[in-house]
Amino acid sequence: MRLLLVEDDNHVAAALSAVLARHGFEVVHARSGEEALHALVPDAAEPFAVVLLDLGLPDQDGFEVCGRIRKLTSTPVIMVTARSDVRSRIHGLNLGADDYVVKPYDTGELLARIHAVSRRTVHGPGEQAAEDGGGEHLLRIGAVTIELATRQVSVNGGAVPLTRKEFDLLALLAQRPGVVFRREQIISEVWRTSWEGTGRTLEVHIASLRSKLRMPALIETVRGVGYRLVAPAPAPPAS
Repeated sequence: MRLLLVEDDNHVAAALSAVLARHGFEVVHARSGEEALHALVPDAAEPFAVVLLDLGLPDQDGFEVCGRIRKLTSTPVIMVTARSDVRSRIHGLNLGADDYVVKPYDTGELLARIHAVSRRTVHGPGEQAAEDGGGEHLLRIGAVTIELATRQVSVNGGAVPLTRKEFDLLALLAQRPGVVFRREQIISEVWRTSWEGTGRTLEVHIASLRSKLRMPALIETVRGVGYRLVAPAPAPPAS
């Protein structure tokens, strides 16, 4: 598996590259945002399976780099940073990051997240993943419309841009409104892993969905169990 490591600290990069190489990764090291973007040009001979993106880069902010990467390619991006606040995580996910790992991290945690995000089919901008399937399948939950074939979401007719995992999460909950999905079940179906540490990522994605849809009550937290999508009650008939 070919991996792009974007890290300005050579000592950190060397140590991490050695660990990744022992686990079968071919690591390409970029020391700045511009180096990373140059390595990810669409006509690159061999694509990357994953990008590990540090946010503290010397030439530009890592969030800006993530946004530019997403315009170039759909390659999964994992942000690696010391910024642990939820707002930064949500901002990164909104820019198109697939996951967010906080330093200091366990190597096993990082490897699990790399494998989790790389399991999906990688496709170029504008292309539809084969796993999306065909057909004009629609899910409507009150004001929310979910187009499964085109992976588009709208609220009251207005488009709401979502990341891949946000869409997968919303679509899963919307297929069975009112049914409680266990956290383990969601992680298994959306992230395709049973690794327990993914739970924090799930919480961040839920928070991001509530914010983007501007409907915080749509997704209900069932304490100790998981989440469910709350279908709005039908409007009373006009008298």
